This record gives sequence, C-alpha cells and structure tokens, in this order.
Amino acid sequence: MSFTLGANQYGKAGIRLVSVERDGDRHFVTDFTVATALAGRLDDTHYTGDNSAVLATDTQKNTVYAFAREYGVGEPEAFGLRLARHFVKTQEPIYHARIRIEQHTWERLAPHGEPAPHSFVRSGGETRRAEVIVTEEHDVSVSSGLGDLTVLNTTNSEFHGFPRDKYTTLPETRERMLATSVEAWWDHSSEDVDWGKSYADARDALVTAFASTYSLSLQQTLFSMGSHVLRKCPSVDEIRLSLPNKHHNLVDLTPFGLDNPNQVYVAPTEPYGLIQGTVHRERELPSAGPQLW
Repeated sequence: MSFTLGANQYGKAGIRLVSVERDGDRHFVTDFTVATALAGRLDDTHYTGDNSAVLATDTQKNTVYAFAREYGVGEPEAFGLRLARHFVKTQEPIYHARIRIEQHTWERLAPHGEPAPHSFVRSGGETRRAEVIVTEEHDVSVSSGLGDLTVLNTTNSEFHGFPRDKYTTLPETRERMLATSVEAWWDHSSEDVDWGKSYADARDALVTAFASTYSLSLQQTLFSMGSHVLRKCPSVDEIRLSLPNKHHNLVDLTPFGLDNPNQVYVAPTEPYGLIQGTVHRERELPSAGPQLW
C-alpha cells in the first residue's frame, strides 16, 4: 500500500503588528493581525524531513516586522501584495503565497471635545480584512472584506408566506426587528485601486443598502447589499456575504397585565438563522477568492 501527499501549505498565523507613525505630536496607529501561507515544491520535507526548501515560519514573521519598518504599512491590501511578492520572488521552491490581514481600528480620544494627538480607544468588534495571493506565474488576486459589522433595523422588516408543515410553529409577521453581523469578502478585478477609498465605498454601500431596504426576507437584504457594493465599486467583480439572523423576539408581558407594542425584546444568541450568498457581475468563470463557507 502506498500513499501520496496532497495539497499542502504552511506559514505563520497570529502575527500581531502595531505600527505608529509620528507626525510631530500627532500620531497614527495601524493595528494588523497577519497570517502567511506558502505552498511550493515541498515534498521532501514531508517525505524525508529535508528542510532545505522550507523558509522557517519564524523568518516569515520577522519579514512582516522588517517590511513594516523598511517600507511602512499603509493599506492592508498593499502591504499584503508586497509580502506575497517577496516570498515568491526570493524563495525558489515557493510558487504560491497567500497573505491574510485583519485590521483592528483605533479611534482618537477626545477628552475635552478636541481629538487627542496620541490617545486612542479600540473601536468595537468590527474588523477590516484583506487577502492577497501571488503565484510564480505572476497571477495575482486581491480580496477585501470586513467582519463583525453589527447592524440593526427596528422596523421595515417582515417575514411571511413561507411553507408551513406539522413542525412549523413560527408565526408570520408584518413587523419585526432585523439585525445581523455582516461577514463579507469582495474580489477586485485590478491592482490599480485606491484601497482605502474602495474599502470605505464598499462599507458605505453595505450599510446604506441595509438601512434603506424594506426587507421581506434577509435573503432579499443580502442581494440588495451585494448589488449596492457592485454598483458603487467598479473594481469589485464579486462579493460573498454571510449574514447571521440576530433574532429579537417580543417578550410576552401579559402575565404581568402589560401590553408590549413592539417595545420590549429578548435577544437570544443561539440558535440563529444563517443566510449566505454571492452577488457578482455576469461572468463565466467562478471566483478564486477566499470563501466564507
């Protein structure tokens, strides 16, 4: 009986990078969590333990920090492109480099109504994301994204007309709270992109669509959100969305002699509906970007 090595990659995950740019008394903080993943002609290290083609994951980590000092950090997409190209160019056995970055946001404190030059507070759970793939054939793909963007509409949402069988207990509703925590990745068709503006435009399109769509289903809202991003961001070919339905259920207050005119809710964390989908421009080939599921 014989066995064959399949697809494989290796790298360093959880590289915490915080960079401070100092413009006189005014400072700027960039906070990344970086993950590297390299693939190539690495059969020997798996079969025999020969590490002559293996760039140590510690070296990959050190490269992240050195590049932050030597070239600066900037936008996560640009930083990821620089790292991925370096690994493929300088390591002959490596033909595929994937860099994934999460950016954590810090906001300036304003203790006396004026933004402090060097004092910050960590923003909520929302994170900005980027993933870059570079191959030795000079193929490049860049995807941007975000996670944990929690949004809520207190009205303008319904859910009715769904099939009913002997196991159905959910009542139809013409008025409900709609909340979700957005996870999204979108793929770019070019590297010639103003990454900061493109991200801001995509995020604005997502929240604008969520707020302005009268929702008859979370699926309808998902398609509206994805369509808004494609409409506003010409460099984006496809967007993948994962939207957990963060249920808000009216509390029955009749045992206490009280009514509840859509005012008091309970927000259970589990179980929850999970709505996922892809919106893309008309095309023939499937996307090669990072998948949400």
